[in-house]
Amino acid sequence: MFLPVTYVQALQCRECGRRVDVAATHACGFCFGPLEVVYDYDAMRGVVTRERIAAGPPTLWRYADLLPVLDGPADARDAARVDLGAGFTPLVPAPRLGATIGLDDLWIKNDTLNPTGAFKDRVVSVALTAARRLGFDTAACASTGNLAQSVAAHAAASGMRAIVLVPSDLEQAKILATAVYGPTLVAVKGTYDDVNRLCGELADAYGWAFVNVNVRPFYAEGSKTIGFEIAEQLGWRLPDQVVAPMASGAMLVKIEKAFRELINLELVDDRTCRVSGAQASGCSPITAAYKRGGDAILPVRPDTIAKSLAIGDPADGYYALEAVDRSGGVMEDVSDPEIIDGIKLLARTEGIFGETAAGVTIAVLHKLAAQGRIGRGDRTVAVISGTGLKTTDAVAPTVGPTFEITASLDEFQAALSLQEPA
Repeated sequence: MFLPVTYVQALQCRECGRRVDVAATHACGFCFGPLEVVYDYDAMRGVVTRERIAAGPPTLWRYADLLPVLDGPADARDAARVDLGAGFTPLVPAPRLGATIGLDDLWIKNDTLNPTGAFKDRVVSVALTAARRLGFDTAACASTGNLAQSVAAHAAASGMRAIVLVPSDLEQAKILATAVYGPTLVAVKGTYDDVNRLCGELADAYGWAFVNVNVRPFYAEGSKTIGFEIAEQLGWRLPDQVVAPMASGAMLVKIEKAFRELINLELVDDRTCRVSGAQASGCSPITAAYKRGGDAILPVRPDTIAKSLAIGDPADGYYALEAVDRSGGVMEDVSDPEIIDGIKLLARTEGIFGETAAGVTIAVLHKLAAQGRIGRGDRTVAVISGTGLKTTDAVAPTVGPTFEITASLDEFQAALSLQEPA
């Protein structure tokens, strides 16, 4: 039986380095910097092995030793786990897409196949597991859609109450896909940043587990599993390049952290993997800072079809800049028309229908390849973070029937002949 070991030592401020006991808190009491989970890597080394990981379940929980599993009796830890089967999604070669954009060794990390169709299932599974161990019975969040759906689904499966707040102009498909799980769903007039500020106030006023506020240190760690899986699925070898979408920037930061942890634990060779970030031009505060050559993130008001990435004041923007600089990666942004083209290109070449964030990733990948900032022979992984079935409005005006006819063979043959090359 696979039984994870608790290696969590404390929470540590990312700014001043002070440590605090594990609790539902996300900010340092001394300098107000963000907190993150600290592990005992010395105890892990030689115990957390490739073989031990392979003996785990075919989900993100195969990496439980590397996640914030909180201390306590083993049966209590197991009972607290909230697991809908997220993670260990396919890493598939993408030769047709690669040939189109000029990359010979391109791979797709397909997180559209998570339980609610997005990578957020990873972070929510970890966050709600930690929340239950900390004694919470209500899960809450601010969301641009994918997180709301995931929190509602995982809460429903675990018997927790769910309260989720979203911008009122969210895509209708995401509203419906959240409401069906029966949460308290609150539509807030304003941007995601307005919603997030409200949640900060609510977290102080109510005893709820806000996954992206008071339990954020645990929540964010779930994104590491994308990096762990990429390495394992490539035969315990890091790729040359990973391109990931950025909203708050946390996913990219944690993928880069995952690679450093694997090197530290000698599970992969010590080699550089460049981690690069992708944003929509209509909400690109992190890439704008990168292009300016500084580290100051200037908040923006989002104006893009990529609503899942529409965070104008990204909490992890500074750390995303650090991660990209440390790994030797780059950042780029793309327009809404380029995003739509990216969605359609991925679907036409590889049969994967990704949401607008996927269009951002593919369009940026295309741009970086054209600029020569990704080498043609580089082993490159593009992270596709969610399914396009949630954002059909974005592409609806540009797709539809090829032709319309009556039920006539002659009409069909005549119409088909017009579609075929001369």
